[in-house]
Amino acid sequence: MTAQVPVDVPARPEIAGAGRVVVKVGSSSLTTLPGGLDVDRLTALVDVLAAVRASGREVVLVSSGAIAAGLSPLGLDGRPRDLATAQAAASVGQLRLVQTYADAFGRHGITVGQVLLTADDLTRRSHYRNARQTVDRLLDLGVLPIVNENDTVATEEIRFGDNDRLAALVAHVARAEALVLLSDVDGVYDGDPRTGPAELVDTVREPADLAAVTLGSATRNGVGTGGMATKVEAAFIAAHAGVPVVVTSTPQAGGALAGDRVGTLFAPMGKRPSARQFWLRYASRPRGRLILDAGAVTAVVERHASLLAAGITGLAGEFVADDPVELVGPDGAVVARGLVAYDAREMPALLGRKTGDLPPEHRREVVHRDEMVLVSRPRRV
Repeated sequence: MTAQVPVDVPARPEIAGAGRVVVKVGSSSLTTLPGGLDVDRLTALVDVLAAVRASGREVVLVSSGAIAAGLSPLGLDGRPRDLATAQAAASVGQLRLVQTYADAFGRHGITVGQVLLTADDLTRRSHYRNARQTVDRLLDLGVLPIVNENDTVATEEIRFGDNDRLAALVAHVARAEALVLLSDVDGVYDGDPRTGPAELVDTVREPADLAAVTLGSATRNGVGTGGMATKVEAAFIAAHAGVPVVVTSTPQAGGALAGDRVGTLFAPMGKRPSARQFWLRYASRPRGRLILDAGAVTAVVERHASLLAAGITGLAGEFVADDPVELVGPDGAVVARGLVAYDAREMPALLGRKTGDLPPEHRREVVHRDEMVLVSRPRRV
């Protein structure tokens, strides 16, 4: 006799069982042109997230929409092309967006707290740690954090893709057990459904699963700046850090969070790294480069050894001790990233010299293995 599977078992238990989830929603799901913020659609999403909270799970919301929400009050008929106007729209829209969220969640008895971040904030280790502490404390107090890009003062951050990547970083900062990326697309398709037959990709277990899929280029579209390419990139960042991800449309948010087979699941592709390892690999901004000889590349990549001065043939950039730098092989391939122990001005006198030949104050590792993360393996020639 065939055993019966209980009907209440979710198709994706890793999502349904996640006690802390990060949900990211894009501008196109919350706003319209020329009407600005769509309160009905925002309220519908809040109702879903409130139900998740009522079930005992914790939610962190990463929301786009500040710039778009400011268009209508300012009488603008499209996303501004110049930085100053974009920042002005964000200044006006941020208040409207967060107040609307506060009112909608308030009807469910949920207090929200705003956390303004940019991807740039997370490149600084002290800010990264502070962001984690803030999110943890808000959740401990029963508050639902709403993370927004700080578009009012951001410069480089007001560009395509940052909010998807920011959501992946926040998933690690918040130590989330799942990430759900919402937009106006049902998931990842193996072709463009607007131009011909295309099938939804159910599960991605490794990058090779999407090798034959053309995701298209990133273009500004209406009120949003996102696209499937950046959602896939963000999903891979989170999945490689051990966080399962679902990419789907906003109307399917409830089903996705319940573990239903909707959208595209990116299964975890690695173990959850330490906060420092994750920061080094995905959030740090390298201040320079160290050029390694072939022997040093082998030691770093294959033996997981520290980098010594003897294996360095050159350097580039202006950095100081404890700055992140890239470690580059003789073929130009970046093989690792780490925190350098010396200022750039000290390095020329150390290059290629054995540790025993150096003055005592310079005999420590240039990059210690505990302060290093591998990026890719060198190309074989």
